[in-house]
Amino acid sequence: VQVVESGGGLVQAGGSLSLSCAASQSIFSINAMGWYRQAPRKARELIAVISVGGDTYYADSVKGRFTISRDNAKNRLYLQMNVLKSEDTAMYYCGPTLPNFASWGQGTQVTVSS
Repeated sequence: VQVVESGGGLVQAGGSLSLSCAASQSIFSINAMGWYRQAPRKARELIAVISVGGDTYYADSVKGRFTISRDNAKNRLYLQMNVLKSEDTAMYYCGPTLPNFASWGQGTQVTVSS
C-alpha cells in the first residue's frame, strides 16, 4: 500500500474538515503530491498540489478555502478544508502528481450537507 487517506466525514455547509494521507517514502520523498477528488458520475480531478519544497497550487474551485501541506519527515500530506460547500462532496484521494500513478488508496469520503 502506497497511500492511505483518512479524516473524511459528514459536515454541514460552512464547516471544516482536515484530511490526512500517509504515504510510502519511496513516492513521497521525491514527488510533488496532490489531493484529488471524485464526485459521483464525474472524473477524478486534481484540486491541490504541493511540491517537495512547499510550492502550492489550487484549483479555482477550492482556492482560498483549502490549504495543502506536507510533513516530509513523516511522509504525510494534509488538506485543511474550510467553508465547505455541498459541491465539495466527493471521495478524496491523495497521490503523487505523476501521469502513470495507478496505486490509489481507498480514499476518504467527504459529505457536506446543505
